[in-house]
Amino acid sequence: MSLSLKPVLSLLVLALATVFTVVNGQYSCQTQIVNGKPFPSLIEVTTEELATGLESGQFTSVDLVTAYIARIHEVNSTLNVVTEINPDALSIAAELDAERANGTAFARVAHIDQRQHWDVGQNEHHWSVGPIVSPCRRELIIVAAGSFALLGATLPRDSGVAAKLRAAGAVILGKTNLSQWANFRSDNSTNGWSAYGGQTYGAYYYHQDPSGSSSGSGVGTSIGLALAALGTETSGSILSPSEVNNLVGIKPTVGLTSRALVVPISQRQDTVGPMARTVRDAAYLLQAIAGKDPNDNYTSAIPFETLPDYVGACNFSGLMGKRIGIPRNVIYQEKGDGPVLAAFEAAITVIQKAGATVIDNLNITAYALDQYFNGNASGIVLDADFVSDLPGEFLSKLVTNPHNVHDLEDVRNFTQHFKQEDYPDRDTAVWDQSLALGFNNTDPRFWAAYQINLQTAGPQGILGLIANYSLDALILPTDFAPGLPALVGTPVVTVPMGFYPSNTTLIMNRRGDLVETGPNIPFGISFIGTAFSEASLISYAYAFEQRTMVRNQVQPFIVPNTELSNVVGA
Repeated sequence: MSLSLKPVLSLLVLALATVFTVVNGQYSCQTQIVNGKPFPSLIEVTTEELATGLESGQFTSVDLVTAYIARIHEVNSTLNVVTEINPDALSIAAELDAERANGTAFARVAHIDQRQHWDVGQNEHHWSVGPIVSPCRRELIIVAAGSFALLGATLPRDSGVAAKLRAAGAVILGKTNLSQWANFRSDNSTNGWSAYGGQTYGAYYYHQDPSGSSSGSGVGTSIGLALAALGTETSGSILSPSEVNNLVGIKPTVGLTSRALVVPISQRQDTVGPMARTVRDAAYLLQAIAGKDPNDNYTSAIPFETLPDYVGACNFSGLMGKRIGIPRNVIYQEKGDGPVLAAFEAAITVIQKAGATVIDNLNITAYALDQYFNGNASGIVLDADFVSDLPGEFLSKLVTNPHNVHDLEDVRNFTQHFKQEDYPDRDTAVWDQSLALGFNNTDPRFWAAYQINLQTAGPQGILGLIANYSLDALILPTDFAPGLPALVGTPVVTVPMGFYPSNTTLIMNRRGDLVETGPNIPFGISFIGTAFSEASLISYAYAFEQRTMVRNQVQPFIVPNTELSNVVGA
């Protein structure tokens, strides 16, 4: 039976001290003992462990929030993960403690301290998740998409997802950094960089590329700055940072979670989902944020009135009797991919031993393969949607707009003339292309491109394979998983699969300032399904996770010292 989910979001900012632990090799996740009571380490604590501690009175919401804030302060000046802390976080936690003490906290049994990038109601990411405001203080100040163009702008209400989190008892503590505008501004920038937030680094290797665009959410969760995080994805922005930060990431079906008041790229591809250290914790968070929202018409397509039990789907026998396919012709070896592909072959054996039938050597059609690798339809859809959706779904809804940015042309002009935006060293080539397209998503040329997308990933692509071979899901190394599901808005779950060996040769990013591939950097496996099949994918991912438990084989090189045991009774 699953717990009721009553999260406490944890997203803070303020780099103060730099007290941290450097880990060589293994990090021992030890339980702390205070007055004979064990306190689990916050780098690995689960939702259910926190729920038990809160309900038993072992620690309070204030203790938990205090510990997470201290952990953020310890490492933030090194990794640059968190950009802002909600000044009301501790007072909201105290209100929750009071409710629990007087019995009015109806089933508030779990605090999910969570982080989201910036951009939704009050966060910062290419699009994000909701204001850092408490019910008693609604300043609604946002810095969205990591850009100074939206600094000081305000929205009329919480984003759809933030509203659901609050209804579940969440305290949104603050914001994490992201890849600016969800990597939809420049051709020559870096993952995890934004003008407002600076450069975020991964925690598994010095100056590790954190991937993106949900960069801070991935890094912060990986080292226990919170229990879990939200990410947002158009194509890869949950899956990729989850993979390289050793996390489980759920990219939901487009429409399962609300995008209302989240900075958009494409209404056809954008989605909000969980990033957590375990499949079960990710399932708890998905349970809280999924569901219909009258402010996002895509959620009206949800085919069930009562949500599936995503937590209950965590079944050790979830792979038994299932048919799992592998579309081999979308896997191509790049420099450094040898360890990933070897681990994938080993993962296939695990899946077979778990009772699944693996149908290997499947291929999407030649037409789909050519469109996927060489076509321009996917770019046209994103460009035209962004030109329409940025003003239509976000900028036009601002209550205050200090820099008077009302469309993409305004945002580009601001960016090119505001020094801190680092232009032209970091260009606006993506926006230049979007504006040069000359039409938006109301044009017939847009519709033609979108139909190509639907064919490429649909009947001639991954959905065709699932239907034609009576498959329950597909699997791919996560490196190769995001692109096709993005075109048709279907779900993917990534789970840790392995790490690059300690003797791996460094491969740097194109600017030469981040390590893309190197010793101990994690990678994952993805389970891919049809629309609204999240419960099934969670069951497969959980069955794989429980048989492999890859996550703890390698630990970050930097972790905070503060634990609940340092806070309780202090």
